[in-house]
Amino acid sequence: MKTRRNFLKRAGLFSAATLLTPQLNLAFPKNSIYGVQLYSFREAMLKNPKKALETIASLGFKEIESAGSNKGYYYGLSPVKMGETCKALGMTLTSSHVHLDDKFERTIADAVASGQEYLICSSLPSKGQTVDNYKRVAEKFNIAGEACKRQGLKFGYHNHEYEFESEKGQILYDVLMDNTQKDLVHMELDLGWVVIAGKDPLHYFKKYPGRFPLWHLKDMNMHEKVSTEFGKGVLDIPLMLELKELSGVEHIYIEQEEYSSTPIESMQYNMNYLKNL
Repeated sequence: MKTRRNFLKRAGLFSAATLLTPQLNLAFPKNSIYGVQLYSFREAMLKNPKKALETIASLGFKEIESAGSNKGYYYGLSPVKMGETCKALGMTLTSSHVHLDDKFERTIADAVASGQEYLICSSLPSKGQTVDNYKRVAEKFNIAGEACKRQGLKFGYHNHEYEFESEKGQILYDVLMDNTQKDLVHMELDLGWVVIAGKDPLHYFKKYPGRFPLWHLKDMNMHEKVSTEFGKGVLDIPLMLELKELSGVEHIYIEQEEYSSTPIESMQYNMNYLKNL
């Protein structure tokens, strides 16, 4: 297994002073359940969502996270049909990427109908790379979290790389973390974008233990700033999984946005990689 030092050396992100971390003995079970973010199969889902879900199930995925498309959050299926289709294939629709907008009440109602657990905001509801804007966003997230909680759902936010920019000496993502209530706003940490932003996922595991019940697990090509198959980029995936309990993760969604061949072949490669750890 690679060490944290190897991970940081490969990524070229940190000085030697940041490399010290206690050795944690957290075994990673071989039978862990993996999910997939449907954006990874976006073209197939738009063309024929039922057939695409059949293919996804055949790859061994057990959980589904949906995403927005020009046919809505469920790729043209009704929320109920989406949940039922996944269930019939031995999978569970556990989460969806959505927008926090003037249609959010309907979004909540659809999520309840689908039977999912999480609604994950996929982008900031207001623009502005400032501390003040991120504080305003945090308050909107707290309110959205309350609305979801009343309906038996959990609300969260998925990061990209820009949240890790700084303003007035403060990292904006940290502002968001410090001003959201952990019982109302459940963070989905995209490990790939954290690395692209020049940050260390382990730093966030330790600074905010238990705050990340969802992950997007994806390897990243640092030269081209794009996702790649597991083991071909800079993310130390074995180490991330070894320390997953520290983060509090319960749902791991594999996402790959770019491919060396096809989505199916890339995902087969990724699942085989995980099986062989």
